[in-house]
Amino acid sequence: MPLTVRGSDLRHHGGQVSLPGGRLDRPDESVEQAALREAHEEIGLVPGDVDVLGRLTPLPIAVSGHLLHPVVGAMAQRPIFVPSPLEVDRIIELPLRRLVQPDLVAWEERVLGRPSGRTANVPYFSIDGARVWGATAMVLAEFIALLDAC
Repeated sequence: MPLTVRGSDLRHHGGQVSLPGGRLDRPDESVEQAALREAHEEIGLVPGDVDVLGRLTPLPIAVSGHLLHPVVGAMAQRPIFVPSPLEVDRIIELPLRRLVQPDLVAWEERVLGRPSGRTANVPYFSIDGARVWGATAMVLAEFIALLDAC
């Protein structure tokens, strides 16, 4: 499973770990088409080589007001990743067998909101020296639950 470390110069979520994807570009573009287009732009996946398996649960992102529609796809063989130098600092390749191992989950104290300064102990995935949290972690958690159910 490819994860991207977003370019540190990006206006939104720079330096954070995410799954390839982005916004719809046209009113007639489907969620699946947008996911494949963005994966091609960000990491060089060839859309015709991806078998779209379906969607996960839509996820509202409170901070941005967006609704995330995760799309799951598979390929017959490992692709040659070509990261976009404008959008991606690096690609993290996460084997599915590693994704389901419980030691991938860690916890840290985070500030919940300002100005209150309240904190909470929140989970994240520790993957290849990066902390995967927030919406990306929620998508991964749902995907893990589906893998566990199989």
